[in-house]
Amino acid sequence: MSNNISAKKRERQNIVRHQRNHAVKSEVRTAVKKFEAALASNDKAGAEVQMAVCNKLLDSATSKGVMPRNTSSRKKSRISHAFSKLA
Repeated sequence: MSNNISAKKRERQNIVRHQRNHAVKSEVRTAVKKFEAALASNDKAGAEVQMAVCNKLLDSATSKGVMPRNTSSRKKSRISHAFSKLA
């Protein structure tokens, strides 16, 4: 347990940031799963909508610093490649 005031504040900030980062990552994972479900059901229109949602969430996570830029780019690339196979 921390003793000084600045360390206690840092602990509080870490808790809040952890919760925020976890929520953003979870939202991205959920969107990717919905995209994969649309791909599995051969729903091209639904997959296209979900791909746009995934790209937006990945960009948002990257800009917030939750996800590294290369990770986001890799995920978007794999999503678009999977969508192009469906078409």
